[in-house]
Amino acid sequence: MNRFFTTMALCLATLSVSASDRLVTAKAPAGIELKHDFEVKARTPNDEWRSIDTYAFKVDRVADAKHNVEITSVAKFEFEGKVEVQVKSIAQDIRSFKVRPDSYGIKARQEGNTLTFSLDRPRYISVEINGNIYQNLQLFADNILEKPKVKKKTDLMYFGPGVHDFKGDSIHIPSGKTVFIDNGAVIKGWLSTYGSHDVKILGHGIVMPGHHEGIMVRYSKNILIDGPLTTQLPIGGSDSVTVRNAKVMSWYGWGDGFNIFASANVYQEHLFARTSDDCSTIYCTRKNYHGGCRNITIKDCVYWADVAHPIMIGLHSETPEDEVIDNVLYDGIEILEHAENQIDYQGCIGINNGDNIMVKNVTFQNFNIDNIRRGMLFNIRVCYNKKYCSAPGRGIQNITLRNIAYRGSAPNMGIIAGYDQSRMVKNVRFENLTINGKLISDDMPGKPRWYKTADMANIYVNDHVEGLTFSK
Repeated sequence: MNRFFTTMALCLATLSVSASDRLVTAKAPAGIELKHDFEVKARTPNDEWRSIDTYAFKVDRVADAKHNVEITSVAKFEFEGKVEVQVKSIAQDIRSFKVRPDSYGIKARQEGNTLTFSLDRPRYISVEINGNIYQNLQLFADNILEKPKVKKKTDLMYFGPGVHDFKGDSIHIPSGKTVFIDNGAVIKGWLSTYGSHDVKILGHGIVMPGHHEGIMVRYSKNILIDGPLTTQLPIGGSDSVTVRNAKVMSWYGWGDGFNIFASANVYQEHLFARTSDDCSTIYCTRKNYHGGCRNITIKDCVYWADVAHPIMIGLHSETPEDEVIDNVLYDGIEILEHAENQIDYQGCIGINNGDNIMVKNVTFQNFNIDNIRRGMLFNIRVCYNKKYCSAPGRGIQNITLRNIAYRGSAPNMGIIAGYDQSRMVKNVRFENLTINGKLISDDMPGKPRWYKTADMANIYVNDHVEGLTFSK
């Protein structure tokens, strides 16, 4: 009898686990360009395989000082629990492969030209065959989002499966509205919350306006965005904005990803950006948005900068406003690529401070940075970039860089520099910085006592920096 009840309990436990595994797929709308470099399938454990369409997306390859369009593959689905994924390479035989970010530890099994791996949580990953980073597969394995219930039908703007062609024009989202973009929907236009409050934009569909920002939060308050894939998603002149599970991909000049301009109380989590300019920025007065930035939290993101910086803070304002960027946290960031030929615009982590801005109380922690093709790890400067600024910045203070790990070939020399004795960089603290497994600290073994610790990390430090430390 005890054996019977034990068996029943195990069966019920198995049923309970399998009942939590769920997969939701959606066909690409008719008329949307697909790419056939890969065949992608997914299934819950022991279920039937389901085919996943692969969209053709544009990305940027800079060569000969020009933007060159490459066509890459994007596949997406929603799931809960566990899911198995199968990726078959059609365009080329597999001699080698990567599933990145490396730190996720996704172990793929290869059989011929087919890779199989499992996921137990939403992930944004790149599958690369034979080192090809342009004709790769971006796989967006997302959480499940259901069509929301609202009090009145008029409160919901629903974009169901299919193409919604607004000819690239703006769609204004009024206050109090909930927008739901079905996973099988593509909007040819861009969404704007100009002057609105209490707005939700939900769903894993695509907003594809062409050479334009896809979703713009402008002069708004109490905004939630959860799920969409678009070109750019800037926030300007706004307060209390949350962005989760969003993906951006751009290919044109100045195609930044997630901009924050003159805004406060912004929370971003679980994002992906592959961009033709900076992935994530925090600026003050710019593009008719006025003011500083305060209380910004950005967590669990994957950044891929085909041009410029993965992260850029400071630079833009209007003198003599004396604006401040204060209380910023980047936590749990994966940087897959950084490629920039111009020295002034290099830096996986960049604070380039101009226009009388003060940048203070910023923490970068739990970073994994892959091999840098062209660029540097850190570029922290009070500077006067005459192309964009009318004055140098006022200073950079209280910057913590904790648990930063770089794995790759030697990048260009980094830089930490103040402008003069009145516009300095003060109190920059590195804690547990590792470069190819070597811990950089003030008491590290093998460091000659007359060396600066920054020399061991290949970082130039000028005379207008004080309070720089490296600890375990």
